[in-house]
Amino acid sequence: MGRLRTGSGPAEDLLIELDRNAGVPLHRQIEASIRASIRAGRLRAGASLPPTRTLAAGLGVSRGVVVEAYQQLVAEGYLASRSGGYTQVAVSMPPAATEADAGTGAATAQPDPRGAGFRIDFGYGRTDVSQFPRAAWLRSVRTVLTTTPNDRFVYLDGRGVPELRQALCDYLNRVRGTLADPGNVVVCNGYGQGISLLIQVLARRGARRIALEDPSSDDDARVLAAAAGLDVVGIPVGPDGVQVEALDLVDADALVLTPSHQWPTGGVLSSAARAEVIRWARRRGAIVIEDDYDAEYRYDRSPVGAMQGLAPEHVVYCGTASKTLAPGLRLGWMVVPAHLVADVASAKLLADRGSSVIDQLTFADFLGRGEFDRHLRRMRPVYRRRRYALLDALRTHLPDLRPAGIAAGQHVVAWLPPGLDEAAVVAAAARRGLRIQGVGRFRISGSGPGGLIFGYAILSESAIAEGVALLAAAIRDGS
Repeated sequence: MGRLRTGSGPAEDLLIELDRNAGVPLHRQIEASIRASIRAGRLRAGASLPPTRTLAAGLGVSRGVVVEAYQQLVAEGYLASRSGGYTQVAVSMPPAATEADAGTGAATAQPDPRGAGFRIDFGYGRTDVSQFPRAAWLRSVRTVLTTTPNDRFVYLDGRGVPELRQALCDYLNRVRGTLADPGNVVVCNGYGQGISLLIQVLARRGARRIALEDPSSDDDARVLAAAAGLDVVGIPVGPDGVQVEALDLVDADALVLTPSHQWPTGGVLSSAARAEVIRWARRRGAIVIEDDYDAEYRYDRSPVGAMQGLAPEHVVYCGTASKTLAPGLRLGWMVVPAHLVADVASAKLLADRGSSVIDQLTFADFLGRGEFDRHLRRMRPVYRRRRYALLDALRTHLPDLRPAGIAAGQHVVAWLPPGLDEAAVVAAAARRGLRIQGVGRFRISGSGPGGLIFGYAILSESAIAEGVALLAAAIRDGS
């Protein structure tokens, strides 16, 4: 697999956080962020950086600020300028040692089968598969079939093909701020298989209880944990995600989180809360399972790095192509702590002898060519327009509903005002030919405020407006 091509890392896909109140010049902050990523091993030699204009636009700074930062890093030897104005990482450094080295997704929302007879369906957890980049995918398939050595088509390591594991590390370290090593990546058939493998391994290692966010759509974890003999407990969710002070009240061995965009409420776990979760995991010797199900789709906020980069020895990072490309690909991946890799890879081999080699190599080529980045850049404005249509319709027709979690993802939760019963609203909407889900069915405790989940990814803007108008009529008429 070739290394990343120039331009495959756009501004919104390079994890740089700027603090305009820090009293530190912006170019120094950009320098420090890129330098730290190189030193930590998140950016490898040969990885391309975004063009200065693209990065400046994404960060909201002048191009001169980015040029000054790049020039300083070139002078220090971290970056190299290539012909045509391309800038690439010039050096590789090993990731910082972890305790394991020293010897020590929503839960992805799983939609219900689509009901027949609905005029408009706000079903959640879906991506617009009509936008799948068929031509680009086909180019990668052809490349794989014409260039792959024969020995790649035999039974392989349970972790997956090396080309994809390396490509995923390059992508995740650059975009999500992970501290991933190819040796710790396990390729799986989506989040559903990934969580199944993890629960099997944890149960065999003596785990007795798993904690989930409440509310949470992770029916996979609930069913699989029960089948493995594990208890399941819920941790309440507040506006900013899981309430970390409740963690010490449960004797859990593992915690499943959606910290970058809590499913379904949309909360983003603060840096202080993330640090407390990590401290809890270290005290308990517990594992945090980070379901990063839709982090690529953000619209009104700065990028939020993955928790795995904070404590790779205690966090399993889970990602899939289901929300970005198509769920039918059945491509997922986990970045697993070193002490669990062998057991998880063995469980994967026992489950199915490994995922499709051709699909893995195709995705590796697709990533390496920068096609994944280009597809995301093309889809973000599409989903952003649909989200705007939903919010405009809610303001017009249902101003008493309070939208939440609107800055990212492919769904919005709207909290109902007191006096509106969630179940009654859902039933009234169905009688009008409108399918919509309530938050209540995803609560583990069974109690909490009423709310509705609007999935907007596959609906046109006109259908979204029509659907909200139908909902308003159903609520108004109570029929």
